[in-house]
Formats: sequence, C-alpha cells, structure tokens
Amino acid sequence: MSLEWFDRVSGELQDHLESICGEYDQSGHMSVERGAKYPRIEFFIEIEEEERDYFCTVSFDAAHEEFFFEQFDSEYGKTCRTLLEDIEDIVDYVHESLHEYLNEGFEVVVEADSEEFDDDDYYEEEAVDDIFEEIDVEWETPEVTAYIHEDEVEVTYQFGIIKETGDGVIKRVNRIWTSEEDLLKDESHFIFSKEEASTIIALIASHMDSMSNFNFDEAR
Repeated sequence: MSLEWFDRVSGELQDHLESICGEYDQSGHMSVERGAKYPRIEFFIEIEEEERDYFCTVSFDAAHEEFFFEQFDSEYGKTCRTLLEDIEDIVDYVHESLHEYLNEGFEVVVEADSEEFDDDDYYEEEAVDDIFEEIDVEWETPEVTAYIHEDEVEVTYQFGIIKETGDGVIKRVNRIWTSEEDLLKDESHFIFSKEEASTIIALIASHMDSMSNFNFDEAR
C-alpha cells in the first residue's frame, strides 16, 4: 500500500483551502495523521489555546488510493462512505462542512450586557461569536418587535443576507429589564439557505394553530 497519493494531496491541500472563503482564512486549520489505519486529514477551529473543535475529517484508503468521508445514515442505521474523487471535491466538502459547523454554532451564541448577569446562567461560544463578527451581513430590515410586555421584556427580529454566500440570517434579540432596572440582552443568529426558506415558512405556518400564546405572568 502506497501513501504517495495521500502525501501529494495533503501537501497541496493547504494552498487550495486558503482561497475558499474568509471564514476558513480566519479560523480554519488542518492536521495530517499518517499513522492511522486509514490515514486522515482533520480540519478544526482553535477554541482556546491547545483546545480544538474538529468540524470534518477526510480519510484515505491506501489499498484503493481513494479519499473518502463517513457519515451516519439514520434511515438505514449505518455509517456510509462517500468518495472524494479529486482535490476539488475535498475542498468543496471542507468548505461545506465548515459552514454547517458555523451555522450550528450560531444557535448557541448568547451575549450579556449586564455586569450582574451570572456567567453560569448562559452558554457562550466565544470562538463562533468572533467568527460571526467577521461575516459581512447586509441587514434588509430594521429590528422588528415580535413581542413586548410592559417595560420588562422585548423580543425583536431582524433579517439580513450574508454577502459572500447569499444565505439568509435571522437575528433574535431578547431584552429583559430587571427590577433593579438592569438590562439583560440575549442575542442569537439562525442562518439558512434559500432552498431551506420555503420549508421553514411552511413548517411554521402549518403549525401556528397548535401553538399557545406566551403567558408572561405564569412564566415568572
């Protein structure tokens, strides 16, 4: 079994990846593991010093000289292997995996404005938050108030377009004023493609009648 093709591709891959998008240039890294049963190239983002969050892995079958990635098929209950024919396929897979990773991460981004807000009361993905600040979003709407209760709670939404990818962004801001008049602010982002938009709209519209109005007094 020869690793010549593996070494050649892994050696050239970094040059190709540097031009795929600004997000990878800012945060993406790769490492090569030749000693595994299936030699692999792993891609990750550094969360903190010496701490990595891996978002995809490309493996190599030396016997057949094939690059591939594996994913679990929930329909059939087994792991499936997808072949990557050339370096362009690998770059496309890494690019897609990176944005899937970032999109999932945005859903847990929370910001706090109040100094008295307890760190244990919320989760914050600092690395993903930093990456979002690098993304160029063109906001198509102002903040639209979706819910307000007296002078205590306000929820707003804003819609924008990511210039580089054309994906849509929904920003949700939840503002809460405490009895001491401190402001607590939670901000999260949901990113989706044009192909997903109609499905999201249809899912919400078809289940509106099943939803209940929010009762602020009971939630206290």
